[in-house]
Amino acid sequence: MRSIIVPANDEDPTPVIEFVSEELAQYDCSSRTLYQIEVAIEEILVNIVSYAGLAEADGIEIRCGVFESPLRVILQFLDSGIPFDPLAKEDPDTSIEANMEREGGLGIFMVKQLMDDVSYIYEDRKNVLTIQKNL
Repeated sequence: MRSIIVPANDEDPTPVIEFVSEELAQYDCSSRTLYQIEVAIEEILVNIVSYAGLAEADGIEIRCGVFESPLRVILQFLDSGIPFDPLAKEDPDTSIEANMEREGGLGIFMVKQLMDDVSYIYEDRKNVLTIQKNL
């Protein structure tokens, strides 16, 4: 897997999206799939920057690898912030009434809906959120 490190205080997903797009360039990846991956990247970065409690000098490492049988991309987001499992929360109520009252809280739920697999571990003093999308 190749990796990129982005500033922990920058929610701009562009460098990460460009990095992942370069990794996927040689594969026949649909525009829909690319868009879903981009949305997931943006949601995850916003969550890390907003809630991990990282210092400005800290970085967020993003690892990307494409694997075969089945053809899929795996992304890992690593940060040294406050240990937090975003998957431990129960999925939100998505009824119309609940959406009218809610402010936020749908980012990780959306990532889980868009990706084929999402997992979390805390390892070596790092949060590691892994997403996988079949291509």
